[in-house]
Amino acid sequence: MFETTAVTLGDLSFDVRSAGPDQGTPIVLLHGFPETGRSWNAVARALVDHGLRVLVPDQRGYSPGARPADVSEYTLDKLVTDVIGLLDAFGLDTAHLAGHDWGAVVAWQTAVRHPDRILSLTAVSVPHPAAFGWALRNDPDQQARSSYFALLREEGKAESVLLEDDARRLRAMYGQGVESDAVDEYVRTLSEPGALTGALNWYRAMTRDFGDIPPVRVPATYVWSTGDSAMGAAAAERCGEFVEADYEFVVVPDISHWVPEEAPGAVADAVRARVRKCR
Repeated sequence: MFETTAVTLGDLSFDVRSAGPDQGTPIVLLHGFPETGRSWNAVARALVDHGLRVLVPDQRGYSPGARPADVSEYTLDKLVTDVIGLLDAFGLDTAHLAGHDWGAVVAWQTAVRHPDRILSLTAVSVPHPAAFGWALRNDPDQQARSSYFALLREEGKAESVLLEDDARRLRAMYGQGVESDAVDEYVRTLSEPGALTGALNWYRAMTRDFGDIPPVRVPATYVWSTGDSAMGAAAAERCGEFVEADYEFVVVPDISHWVPEEAPGAVADAVRARVRKCR
């Protein structure tokens, strides 16, 4: 179903899966940590079945041709520039955008910085960074949920801890919500030279001004799952305060953090509803 294209942006080459009719409404799907674009497969199929055209990149650090070593190469400025470069490479003046986990962070940032290029946003799991940043500073529950950041920011130690014993701890992060063959693929990818370091550099490049961005002014949907061990209710419930456009908050009950894989139908429905409202 998917066609994979190598897209060159500067010195980097990104693997991008695409599917759907050439004239279909375009939507870019951004994955999070520690996954690849494969995490969107089921959602993407559902969107294609409804006539949308999907573009699903393996992002910076994950594509074999896009793994710079320096932490400074993983700032949000560069991650956002990658998304806009992808639109340019496919000849798209505008597109809809969806992201999960870190992909949601990049999606929020892209929508804030380039509202002329983004028609709508669907963020899954991670709310607007201002809401998340507030919770990291003020909510003890969110502080506890995000305590793993400290390990992931430790250069060398995090790689060793996650990959030792046949990547036992990395595999444990996916819980029961991700199919075993997908986990095997993610682990193979992140075991390649430079891949896990590149993926972890997203955390290492994060600064104290993470949440210091203005409200988004494009129509947005935020999808949160009540069983998400990484994202608590405090940040999720404040998300709408930082959207100055049509906004919808979709709560998926009893699903873990891996919402696109555990509840692809709910995510696809949320995306399609958002896209329909913008037509």
